Amino acid sequence: MTMQDPIADLLTRIRNAQSAGHVSVSMPNSKAKRAILDVLVEEGYVLGYEATDDAKSVVTVSLKYFQGAPVIEEIDRVSRPGLRIYRDSDAIPQVRGGLGVAIVSTDKGVMTDKAARAQGIGGEVLCTVF
Repeated sequence: MTMQDPIADLLTRIRNAQSAGHVSVSMPNSKAKRAILDVLVEEGYVLGYEATDDAKSVVTVSLKYFQGAPVIEEIDRVSRPGLRIYRDSDAIPQVRGGLGVAIVSTDKGVMTDKAARAQGIGGEVLCTVF
């Protein structure tokens, strides 16, 4: 069976693993997932990740907790295969008044909403994290 939305799978695995209190979570590897994980690491929402490039390519994400509570309170998919959401740089949403982060896929790569606004480029809003 093929996976229809691998980004939603990534977000769901992270959400479920943190609610269960796991230290890490593994999933199939892809370039898009690694790009999103790079942004999550850069913003401090996860500790890091390791990707293997053998026959069964897997990425293992190390989850981050603060005083026993998950750092990621809410992680939601915005654009999906059935309904793509594209925004110009001035229309990219702010998550909780700038406290959270929207991850945007642009022609310059995957970046945060703040970086996309600063560079004046829009793109597909992949997900929001708070």
